[in-house]
Amino acid sequence: MSEYQPPDWHDPAGRPLGCREKLRVLNENIDELRGVAQDALEDAVIIGCDERQVRQALHRLIDALENPYRQES
Repeated sequence: MSEYQPPDWHDPAGRPLGCREKLRVLNENIDELRGVAQDALEDAVIIGCDERQVRQALHRLIDALENPYRQES
């Protein structure tokens, strides 16, 4: 896999997160998602799907995620 570095995580106000446990959880989740997405891409290409279409589908999937904790103003 290509080299991927997780971002420097920030709160909604733009302040960096400092709690090591929070950073560990965020980075583990991203790493797990990356592995599943990589597997999905590889499977799709092996069975003959267009790589661009798979990447677009993965982008749309991420864009469609909902935040159940969003504060309505």
